[in-house]
Amino acid sequence: MIYLDYTANTPTSPDVLERFCEITNKFPGNANSTHQAGRAALELQNKITESIALMLNAEPEEIIYTSGATESNNLAVKGIARSERHFGKHIITTPLEHPSVSAPLTALQEAGYEIDMVNIDRSGKVDLEHFRSLLRNDTVLFTVCAVDSELGTIQPVHEIKNILNDFPACRLHIDATQAIGKIPVDFGVADTMSFAPHKFGGLTGSGILLKKKELIIEPLINGGPSTNIFRSGTPTTALNGACETALKLALENREKNSEYVGKLNSVLREKLSCYPKVVINSPEDAIPHILNISVDSVKGSVFQQKLSEEGVCVSVKTACSTDSLPSRAVFAVSRNRKNALSSWRISLSHLTTENEIDEFLKIFDFCYKELTT
Repeated sequence: MIYLDYTANTPTSPDVLERFCEITNKFPGNANSTHQAGRAALELQNKITESIALMLNAEPEEIIYTSGATESNNLAVKGIARSERHFGKHIITTPLEHPSVSAPLTALQEAGYEIDMVNIDRSGKVDLEHFRSLLRNDTVLFTVCAVDSELGTIQPVHEIKNILNDFPACRLHIDATQAIGKIPVDFGVADTMSFAPHKFGGLTGSGILLKKKELIIEPLINGGPSTNIFRSGTPTTALNGACETALKLALENREKNSEYVGKLNSVLREKLSCYPKVVINSPEDAIPHILNISVDSVKGSVFQQKLSEEGVCVSVKTACSTDSLPSRAVFAVSRNRKNALSSWRISLSHLTTENEIDEFLKIFDFCYKELTT
């Protein structure tokens, strides 16, 4: 099997798994309990939180542990919208957002909120002039992914923040799920920021929402106090410790890993561009970990299935999307529904080998000839 779907999920690092098992075995107490075992778990939990905050240039009270990026995005989007509803019900977003952002926005729209979609240019970046024109005094939220999960486009978040300085009532939520461990990420520009460690060698079922300490949001889950009043539930100390380890490894090796992945991406771009029916949808300045392509007149799901039969794992759109619909991201940049229906995504990691790339290219050539002749 050749696995080229690292944007959807990554193998768990042995160090991460070891940390999870160690904490599970050595700290059986509930960190909310006041007995000796509970106090020991709480002490460790606090140390983990301090470590994560330091790595992310945040403060410990700004860390909210969740079950994953989907919960983090829902908590940020719904939490901000509901807590700010007395100031306004206008929200701006992009056509590139993950379903864990677009779906809660749809729910808010059905509840009476007004959602505007900002234009993006042909490289997938936010049209800053259009964005400025959409902002109003009753705009309470702009939500944007730092890196698009289908194209790999890097958004100009600092420029976006500069524009929002003139609109202090509008909060900025950044979905950094595809950015952590791949590009430098600055929490300072955002009011809330989400990610999940299973995208960089961590465990599934774990996530983080960073929230500026002065910001009040409405919780999704109501219950007793936990590590944070904005998210109730028993602290998952072992999962949080595993997240800390995964984050440390990802940040320490980011530059080296990205440089290696960039070389693999260059090989793919060069070789695939030789095929007359191949369209490269990812912009040149996208992160190297993601390469989105279309094969003219072949549905993306058909090409993906053919590759799967040959032992290659790639994705059509994000893992949480509906395959039968055209990619919103690819349609937004190409303005071509047929091209969007034909698109699919290769995603790479530092774990991807040069031999795997060579083998993939051979299999791609076979599938291309089978499906286009």
